[in-house]
Amino acid sequence: MSDALVQTDQVRHSPPLRDAFLFAGMMWALSRLIVLIAMLLISPALPTPSGGEAASLSWDVFSRWDSRIYETIITKGYRFHDDGKGYNVAFFPLYPLLIQAVMQLGLSFEVAGTLINNLAFLGALVVLYLWADEHHGRRVARWATAAMAWCPFSLFGTVIYTEGLFLLCSTSALRAFDRKQYGWAAVWGALTTAIRPPGIALVPTFLMTAWRERRGAIAYLTALITSIGLLLYMAFCGLRFGQPLAFVLTQRGWQSNQAFHGAVWLSRITEVLIGPANQDKGRLVDPGYPLALLVIVGCTVLLWRSRSKLGPAKTQAGFCILAIALWLLGGSILINLLMVFGGAYLIWTVRHTLSRVALFYGLFSWLIILSTGRTTSAERYAYGVVSLAIAFGLLLNRYPRWGYPTLCFFAILLANLSVRFAQGLWAG
Repeated sequence: MSDALVQTDQVRHSPPLRDAFLFAGMMWALSRLIVLIAMLLISPALPTPSGGEAASLSWDVFSRWDSRIYETIITKGYRFHDDGKGYNVAFFPLYPLLIQAVMQLGLSFEVAGTLINNLAFLGALVVLYLWADEHHGRRVARWATAAMAWCPFSLFGTVIYTEGLFLLCSTSALRAFDRKQYGWAAVWGALTTAIRPPGIALVPTFLMTAWRERRGAIAYLTALITSIGLLLYMAFCGLRFGQPLAFVLTQRGWQSNQAFHGAVWLSRITEVLIGPANQDKGRLVDPGYPLALLVIVGCTVLLWRSRSKLGPAKTQAGFCILAIALWLLGGSILINLLMVFGGAYLIWTVRHTLSRVALFYGLFSWLIILSTGRTTSAERYAYGVVSLAIAFGLLLNRYPRWGYPTLCFFAILLANLSVRFAQGLWAG
């Protein structure tokens, strides 16, 4: 009888696979529909922007910027010279290897790269749902999954970038380690460190978790095995170019010179506060920008103080209008800053609720993001930290009234970013 009760309890608390696939699949399908409409229907109907590219109803719209570097890796191989310039050796090999393998089925680079990233992104949403449900319940799991699917930077889970694959492997590794499934954690972890450099955050995450939770030697061994993807790539660089750290040295060519570490971040923050024109000239040439910012801040303060008189509905509508106005004023730079610094603050505020694995991974990932001093693509790397999606799910579950307006705002930003990418404009 006791065995039957244990089995019944295990079934009752087993991961809700059906719910995970249904909900994650729905979020994936609806959000990807927005991306496809923006890229394949809206973008081709718009005039070609200055400095951009003509968008068309074809697979080509999914291949821009980094996508073409992956194509050169497949067609021409890796390149590197220690001359301070940027080379494609900065891009890790797992994703192009998978694309090349799928291309053997007769598919083009664009089709193979797009299919791999999209299917991996769908898988990442399912794993995220299961992991969040195990720790925080179904409601948080749904909010976290929806946040990851509708976040504007989820665009990079559709185009030929590594976001989908990275999220799938890193989330699977974290969940497996959390569940003490060390074999799977090692496999998924090794794959993660072969996708892009921030994957190395898994190693200190596993080590710190093993120490704090007093796990056995197998947990420490798993952490070390996780670095195999990176070590194999270092071995390749050493044999091919005589420099195991070629992917690090070439970063100098992808970075802009700055007076001190973090100067670019300070410049971005200043631009949001005083406006791009004023920052470029070093004096007040556009008084309208700071004046508009002061008006928005003032209205926000007044709205907050009057929230009891206005009621929840009017207060919510007012904040939504102000959020859109702030976005129109600050633009993509504001969104990027909020993604990085706001994301770090959010993870810290819910640190007592997150599992140790999720918390340590978030902290070590942010240390890597900020330690480089680079702002380029920092918002994408922040999006690729699954701990942020869980933290956002906890926040929206606490304030569900704000959840739906937030997701609607995300959808607007997602469509806007998709159009920019399809037109060859920098999107992150």
